[in-house]
Amino acid sequence: MILPGSTIGVLGSGQLGRMFAIAARRMGYRVHTFSPETDTPTGQVSDLEISASYDDLTAIEKFAKAVNVITFEFENVPTKTVEAAERFAPVRPSGHVLHIAQHRLREKTFLKGRGFPITPFQHVASQHELECAIDTLGTPAVLKTAGFGYDGKGQQKLNIKADAKDAFQALNVPEAVLEAFVDFDCELSVITARGLDQKMVSYPVFENAHSHHILDITVCPARISSAKAKEAIRIAEGIMETLDVVGVLCVEFFLTRKGKLLVNELAPRPHNSGHLTFDACVTSQFEQQLRAVCGLPLGSPTLLRPAAAMANLLGDQWSHGTPQWTKALSNPEVKLHLYGKSDARPGRKMGHFTAMAKTPTEAHRLVAAARAQL
Repeated sequence: MILPGSTIGVLGSGQLGRMFAIAARRMGYRVHTFSPETDTPTGQVSDLEISASYDDLTAIEKFAKAVNVITFEFENVPTKTVEAAERFAPVRPSGHVLHIAQHRLREKTFLKGRGFPITPFQHVASQHELECAIDTLGTPAVLKTAGFGYDGKGQQKLNIKADAKDAFQALNVPEAVLEAFVDFDCELSVITARGLDQKMVSYPVFENAHSHHILDITVCPARISSAKAKEAIRIAEGIMETLDVVGVLCVEFFLTRKGKLLVNELAPRPHNSGHLTFDACVTSQFEQQLRAVCGLPLGSPTLLRPAAAMANLLGDQWSHGTPQWTKALSNPEVKLHLYGKSDARPGRKMGHFTAMAKTPTEAHRLVAAARAQL
């Protein structure tokens, strides 16, 4: 058990690490962050910010020797980096979990081989294989890079077979995954925490709406039947146990129009859809990650009010100058989180609004109205 006063190492330095560091420091831990950048969202609130390449294994070893446990805030960390760190400090979740979750083909093969419901897919390593995969899956379909993709990057929708012409070469990667296009009713996510004692707790199911492949608004609890919510949590906890995760895992789902749940992606870390837990739950996903990797008892995931919502703030909101924060915060029920990023690029996640209410629909209205005031 790693008690308060110890030092936590974080691989990665974005907003997920920032909110994790805030939770950790509130509980009396010190935080060291490691990434190639400086003045990062995580580094701004950490005790120590180390700036070095993930390929600098000497720097990684020095970093690992100075902390009591290591976790990560995004999964695109090289395997060799994690292996080097694991020689000097426990890494939770393990490098094995990271290896599977950072690569779509490995992830989907793992899930399919263990009987979890997933979107039909085909491995693609050439233009010819892509055309054969389309013959198998049909169109529309989605071509995705096999690894290191997020927020819609590295993917292309193919509406008809003719759209596949030169599509594989355009990705400029050695391998890809073709997925059948899912006619879904809504997108959902489940965040589960699992401790060293193998006990698990799950948050209520989140309902997610995306815009241009980036999460736009999340509401909780999801507006689905209780039976379907229980099924989603059961699947997520099954994946958590099968992967032997110590930490936090987000499982993203499609709920098809026929009422079937299909696993879309895994994220072995806190997730954008769970940001509302920072304000809306007894224990946030970030504190839950801390408790899990330190071997502490897990906290309650209960909502403080019946419903909550989160709206992402992208760099586009700064296109006409500084947003009008005073107007947006005129409703005292709305809370603002900004990530300390100075460069507001279109599509870049700069912050979010959260609000709690009596119903998911009302919470959605509150955060959408606040964002409209910017």
